[in-house]
Amino acid sequence: MSYSEKVMDHFSHPRNMGEIENPSGVGTVGNAQCGDIMRVYLDIDEEGIVRDVKFKTFGCAAAVATSSMATELVKGKSIEDALKVTNTAVCEALDGLPPVKVHCSLLAEEAIHAALWDYAKKNGIVIEGLEQPKTDIHDDEVAEEAY
Repeated sequence: MSYSEKVMDHFSHPRNMGEIENPSGVGTVGNAQCGDIMRVYLDIDEEGIVRDVKFKTFGCAAAVATSSMATELVKGKSIEDALKVTNTAVCEALDGLPPVKVHCSLLAEEAIHAALWDYAKKNGIVIEGLEQPKTDIHDDEVAEEAY
């Protein structure tokens, strides 16, 4: 299995790793079958802009790389634009993932959605188009979402 240079770069030098104290929203998603766990922290300002985003991931190189890339894709974006960051966008930004690792990009998408869901709940708001996120992603769902 070979990874693109971008995947290796984001794995070796992850962006936005860590956690945010008093975050606006936190989302945790895992894949029980492979053991990957991803937690995303969002700091959203009064205008609904993702001012800062951090992640903590326990998992393989692809899990770390997709977390890193996903945080890069949502940083500085509006809530609406952050919601549009899909697993496909993460895969494309990383110049692709091996088919057996595509589920990692789905974890990244769901972790962002989970953090946005937490933010919406804390603030008593509804984010148009945001559905209650899953806490566990199964590999069989990835086949349906394969890009």
